[in-house]
Amino acid sequence: MRTNDNILNLLREKGAELTRQTLRGLIIQPGAIGDCLLTLPLAAFMKDCLGIGGIDILGHGEYIGILPGRTCVDGIRSIDSVDLHRLFAKTKEFDLADGDPLINLFADYAWIVTFLGEPNSDFEQNLIFTAHCSHSVEVITLSMKPPEHFSGHLTNFYIQQFIEQSGLSLPSYQVNSSNCLIKATSADLSSGREHLKDIGVDFSKKLVVIQPGSGGSHKCWHLNNFLAVAKKLICEDIEAVFLLGPAEAERFSSATIKNIRSIAKCLTDLSLAGALEVIGCADCYLGNDSGITHLAGALGIKTLAVFGPTNPAVYKPIGPTVTLFTGNAHSFGEEPSFKLQQKVLDVLFANLT
Repeated sequence: MRTNDNILNLLREKGAELTRQTLRGLIIQPGAIGDCLLTLPLAAFMKDCLGIGGIDILGHGEYIGILPGRTCVDGIRSIDSVDLHRLFAKTKEFDLADGDPLINLFADYAWIVTFLGEPNSDFEQNLIFTAHCSHSVEVITLSMKPPEHFSGHLTNFYIQQFIEQSGLSLPSYQVNSSNCLIKATSADLSSGREHLKDIGVDFSKKLVVIQPGSGGSHKCWHLNNFLAVAKKLICEDIEAVFLLGPAEAERFSSATIKNIRSIAKCLTDLSLAGALEVIGCADCYLGNDSGITHLAGALGIKTLAVFGPTNPAVYKPIGPTVTLFTGNAHSFGEEPSFKLQQKVLDVLFANLT
């Protein structure tokens, strides 16, 4: 009799485990690439602690397309292809018909975490109503930005919010900053070498990729600092490649871009996947507090991140080999800093020898 009970208990446990593995979670993340990358530890935490089979992210396609196959994220959905704005309607005016696309959008998920909307807002109430039209589901709204005097890392803030709002007895958790959040594939590295080959990079030399931009101009170290560092690297027979994205194409004049090209090799007009491919081939990376710098750190590349007005304790990239530098917040983007240039060069040369 006891043997039969044991078998039944084992079958129940196996059944419960299979049920959990079929459950999925969704994270609604409307932010840019840096925001999406800093959400990855939360996605991993949810998979591990909830025992669910997969996590999808609903966000902007140009930022989340690189995640499946390289990270803990299993699937993506484009926020631009769904009518989420309908969820911002006044709750008393919100209604859904049978078979509404919004109902189908959330039908596969047991857990939904949203960075869109506010707690107790019309959006949150409408999201809960929509999700519950098909099944029972847990909906949690998280704040994208921490309180003003928060001093921990942003990833821990996200996870702590989730723990507090989940209603579950989950253990406290600290993100391991030495983890690689993204793994470049062999195809990525092959494509990266092709991009670099096209501009004449010598693969017998060490390679430093420099990305001098950021989503906010106030977070950009003065361009002359990056140019000065590049000149010193090239003098030491090290390849320095500037990676210029859409923000730099818009912000820099044609004369400025021509000046950059006169000093070092330069890649422009790459997709985010293309940037990943090139950075994955680098020996070191140098950049501001930006999404691309978060990408470099997450790939495990030796990453040097220069911070000015933003707090590196909260926003530093996650990765095993990230070195932080802090410049004068007031003059950060206004004038070159020769002392900080030398500190950056000292670390670069140490990492390249």
